[in-house]
Amino acid sequence: MRVAFLGPAGTFTEEAATRYAPQAELAPYPTIHATASAVAAGEADAAVVPIENSLQGAVTDTLDILIHGEGAPQLRGELALPIVHNLVARPGAALAAIRTVYSHPQALAQCRRYLSSPPLDRASAAASLSTAAAVAQAMDEEGAAAVAPLRAARLYGAEVLAAGIQDDMSNTTRFVVLGAEDHPQTGDDKTSICISFDVDKPGQLYGVMGEFANRGLNLSKIESRPTRMGLGQYYFLIDIDGHRLDAPVRAALERVREMASLLKTFGSYPRYKAS
Repeated sequence: MRVAFLGPAGTFTEEAATRYAPQAELAPYPTIHATASAVAAGEADAAVVPIENSLQGAVTDTLDILIHGEGAPQLRGELALPIVHNLVARPGAALAAIRTVYSHPQALAQCRRYLSSPPLDRASAAASLSTAAAVAQAMDEEGAAAVAPLRAARLYGAEVLAAGIQDDMSNTTRFVVLGAEDHPQTGDDKTSICISFDVDKPGQLYGVMGEFANRGLNLSKIESRPTRMGLGQYYFLIDIDGHRLDAPVRAALERVREMASLLKTFGSYPRYKAS
């Protein structure tokens, strides 16, 4: 089995891919679009990409692929990973000597409190393409450090100057697994869909929610995303407890299809359970 992931090696996405398929051959790709496209091109059996963070919200690149991608892959799995950030640098580097801190913009934002405290309040923050790339940059520059996971530090031979520096200890990222098909029924599943309306009318979304509520179906998430067709026009992204082939879910989706101008089912997959 070959699993594509948003690379490079040493990122949290690689850790998520390893947890999803410990025995698989892992293949890093430079962007979320390239990672998802690996499945459509037959280069990978599955792909692992981030979709939301508990602090920073949705990963818009992943949502855009699901919403707008022609022949987009299906969701067939999910998992959540606690995010632990560390300040790492060249071996022997002194914390007081750090003048630049590299990392992905989300990682820098999630460690704002620590990075704005002495002695790092004198250091400048610099954006990198990934947390792993940040370590490579820090290793090449005197007076530089990176915010990164432990695996990236080990891969590049960096020293941990401070561990667990994230502002919020509940920081968690949800990842999804993409495949050519979604997952068969397990009895404990979720289904993710997208809907939109051509005409704005009172009670439209309320009516859709009622189709699920009347069948005893829980909605574990609902959020909006602009359609790119003008201000005030949105897609609504909904996670439903249950598989699309379960009778109540299937019946609700049939009714919603009649009510909405667009209904796109991203796929059904087993609900993630933390071990």
